[in-house]
Amino acid sequence: MPVIRGMCIRIISAGLLVAVAATIQAAPRLRCQLEQGGVSKQIEVAPTDDPYRVASLDVNGRFRFKAVVIGDERRVDYVKLYAYAQTGRQPMLLQEARYLSPAVTEGSLTGRQMLYSPRLEREFQYECRLIEVTP
Repeated sequence: MPVIRGMCIRIISAGLLVAVAATIQAAPRLRCQLEQGGVSKQIEVAPTDDPYRVASLDVNGRFRFKAVVIGDERRVDYVKLYAYAQTGRQPMLLQEARYLSPAVTEGSLTGRQMLYSPRLEREFQYECRLIEVTP
């Protein structure tokens, strides 16, 4: 009889392990590599339900970058990316990119993007990919 009890405990333990593994699900994130003037920065953006709460980031005092990921912890509905040149008065939109229902894949979502400011032709580069992060 002790063998049967041991088997029952192992089966129950295995069942709990499967149940716990099923509830721990990887969450999507957008990871972007930003480069400007020899300075490199990596950012990671989680999905949100309100695009207006997402702030743009300063990139080396010359550009601004905003990544908006709309969705939740299970899916991404769409991604919008904004790149601005920093001017004396206000940021000037250089690029707006939209990706509808992108899938998490091994490759790059955007490819390597190269943008130039209208003054002094400064270069800003970025590349973004969707990844899954286990909580």
